[in-house]
Order: sequence, then structure tokens, then C-alpha cells
Amino acid sequence: MEQSNKMTTQIILIALLIGLAAGVLSGLVGVGGGIIMVPALVFALQYTQHQAQGTSLAVLTLPVVIIASLYYYHQCQRAGTPIDLKVVGLLAAGFLVGGYFGSKLALAIPEDILKKVFALILLYTAIKMVGWDSLFIKWIKGLNT
Repeated sequence: MEQSNKMTTQIILIALLIGLAAGVLSGLVGVGGGIIMVPALVFALQYTQHQAQGTSLAVLTLPVVIIASLYYYHQCQRAGTPIDLKVVGLLAAGFLVGGYFGSKLALAIPEDILKKVFALILLYTAIKMVGWDSLFIKWIKGLNT
């Protein structure tokens, strides 16, 4: 993400949607920050891994992870890749609303299906983060030739 503090409409919408998705999944399967926010911030807003992790933690700052968030905040400041507290606020707003609706949805889904949803989210995230998705696509394309 560009290092200016300019909050464009696009950044505001992306941050709110990431927060909403993380909140929904948090309510739905008990995950959000590490599973959704970190990869989404890296891919959608081009954050560094440290910025994304620190931003994800900052969303949950009070009172859960304030020490880790402050450490990331200071280290990212020193590295020249600061955590944008405006994005933290937007993610938190989306997370709050999404958490409510995600928990309502989770209660309406049978436990065995919920476990499968959780597993698929973890599997997809792992495949995407390792970069195996592009290898899989190349393999599929190779089958067609």
C-alpha cells in the first residue's frame, strides 16, 4: 500500500469489507484476524506481512493484544511501513457488524457443515499463502494441452 495517509474511497471500502468478512468468519467459525485480515491486507492493500499482522492485531487491541500491537506499531514505524490507525478503525467497524451476523449465521448451520466450512477456509488460505494456487493452475493448463 502506498505510504501516504490518504484515505481514498477505495481504501475505505476495502478496509470495511475486509473487517466485515473477518467479523463474519469470526462469528461463524471463530477465526478472522490471521485467517482473513492478514492475507486480505497483503493481497488487497499490498501491505507488508508485518503491517498486515500488526493491523490485524490492532483491530483487537483493547484489551486483548495491546502489547503486541504496540510493538508492531513501533517496529513498523521504524521500518517506514507504519500501521494506519484509520484502517484499523474501519476494519474494527466492519468486524463488529460482521461478528454479529456471522454468529447468527453459525447458529443456523449444523455443526458438521460448520466444521467443513472451517477446514476449507484454512485449506484455501494455506494454499494461497504458500503460492500453490498458481502451481495448480499451471498444472491444470498443462493437462489441456
